[in-house]
Amino acid sequence: MTPAATDIAAALCHARARVEPAEAELLLAHALGRPRSWLYAHGDEPLAPAVQAAFEALLQRRQAGEPVAYLTGRRGFWRFELRVTPATLIPRPETERLVELALERLPAGRALRVADLGTGSGAIALAIACERPWARVVATDASAAALAVARANAEALALGNVEFRHGDWCAPLHGERFDLIASNPPYVAEGDPHLDALRHEPPAALASGADGLDAIRAIVRDAPAHLAAGGWLLLEHGYDQGAAVRALLRAAGFVEVVTERDLEGRERVSLGRCGPEPLR
Repeated sequence: MTPAATDIAAALCHARARVEPAEAELLLAHALGRPRSWLYAHGDEPLAPAVQAAFEALLQRRQAGEPVAYLTGRRGFWRFELRVTPATLIPRPETERLVELALERLPAGRALRVADLGTGSGAIALAIACERPWARVVATDASAAALAVARANAEALALGNVEFRHGDWCAPLHGERFDLIASNPPYVAEGDPHLDALRHEPPAALASGADGLDAIRAIVRDAPAHLAAGGWLLLEHGYDQGAAVRALLRAAGFVEVVTERDLEGRERVSLGRCGPEPLR
């Protein structure tokens, strides 16, 4: 930042030449400890040297490729904000489609049981728990650090109907059966060139085997033992993996198998029902 950038408007002007304008605003608001909207009415307010230095450090980290969500420690998802850290995958808007599809299969006002496998920041589990307060949600993750973040998010949102368990995919479900199991597992193929752009996020939450389907295979294999009759399995996956995931689901005995598209029209979530009777 140049010495002339001594007030909010000047600081933003210089920063917008270095990063996306919206990112500049988010980072300056974070450095100030203020909401982004506050900046618009206080453009002529001077910036303390400590704030200038903190803002400059954030800009440099962003220019080096670090995601804004990790720089601010926050990411919006569903209708709340979540704490995120480099121990967790950054929630994406397309994952809200998975939540919508889950809620369509979870009747309101019922004491249903739901599992979210590989919960990360807790995004899916907490969205379902918020919209279905009668449901009991179990969220699993192999990363203890990620679970700590998810627990903190649940506490901040005062959601007491979520239980967090440490372990890989279905392993922590202890022989229990659920009305619905959802997961946004890693699904990028190892060695995929797109992984370089995601280098700041946890590799274990991104890549899964030569074709990206190792985690999905494990979940599809084990989920039937943890689903009640008529229960649903919902899996987020890559835009070009729908046919492969549908084949895995059918081979495991799931019925009513279908792939749903995200808002961009890409195949994004495949799902199937276990057993003869749907939830009513």
